[in-house]
Amino acid sequence: MKISRVLLVLVLLLAAAGAYWRVSRPPEVATAAPMRGDAAEIVYATGVVEPRTWAKVTPLLRERIVALCNCEGEPVEKDAVLARLDDRQAQASLSELRARQRFARADYERVSALLERRVASEQSLDRARSELSQIEALIAGQETKLETYILRAPMSGVVLRQDGEVGEVAEPGTVLFWVGEPLPLLVEADVNEEDIPRVAVGQRAVLKADAFPDRILEAKVDSITPKGDPVAKTYRVRLALPEDTPLLIGMTVEVNVIVQVSSGALLVPTNALRGGSLFIVENGVARRRDVTVGIRGASNTQILSGLGEAGRVIVPFPEDLADGAKVKERGG
Repeated sequence: MKISRVLLVLVLLLAAAGAYWRVSRPPEVATAAPMRGDAAEIVYATGVVEPRTWAKVTPLLRERIVALCNCEGEPVEKDAVLARLDDRQAQASLSELRARQRFARADYERVSALLERRVASEQSLDRARSELSQIEALIAGQETKLETYILRAPMSGVVLRQDGEVGEVAEPGTVLFWVGEPLPLLVEADVNEEDIPRVAVGQRAVLKADAFPDRILEAKVDSITPKGDPVAKTYRVRLALPEDTPLLIGMTVEVNVIVQVSSGALLVPTNALRGGSLFIVENGVARRRDVTVGIRGASNTQILSGLGEAGRVIVPFPEDLADGAKVKERGG
């Protein structure tokens, strides 16, 4: 019985000693040394590759497609016929109007002859003239409407894409053709309104595309739309691509507009900072330092003052560590 009590006491003492050791030992922290490198301030956006000069061709009315040019990828001249819609009903209306026109013209000529013989009145001639003019105006309007049944190339260029099939019903606003010049190309990107003051024409940009995962592609800010989108809170930015770019029309890209670059900057990991503070390790003790931050990047941030190159920075920023606490660097 006494032996059991002694063993129990020993177990409790060992457990207490283990707990004390775990509580009292310095916590392990990971550290990183500041390094020198280039700090780049960038503005991020996503964009789509488009031709500089191009236009969409859409029908203005809902009607069945009866003819298509099948000219995707081929050059076309301005006003070339790309597609025709079913205009039989419109042609029938035009034929009816022309028949009325013939009758009205004959009636006008008859009343005019009677007026010369003083058998008809001036009012009768005016009514006949007015009837003829109204019908001619209706014919002109119908002939103009018939033009909307023909889809023409709005410019000279290449048919970049063609959609729709003969027999389908084309809906107003549905794009059936994209016509434009294959070169030069540009990227149309949407930049958040809080970033747009830092973007300027002529700035260099680097692009990343899924189609070319191992290549960093170049571009340059070409223009910025003066008016932003108040709903999306973005501004449209166009970036010119070089002639030898491998990007194709319609590809999506990630855009990084380089606002400024500081060479030989003192850099620390960005996640080592909370605002303008970080922790360093000096002789096994964690010391909180207030620093002046420069260009802040996704991976590294520039330190302008408050930190030397020889310091060891705790990474990531230790939220629950007190200034002056003893620590042990992981891995020695």
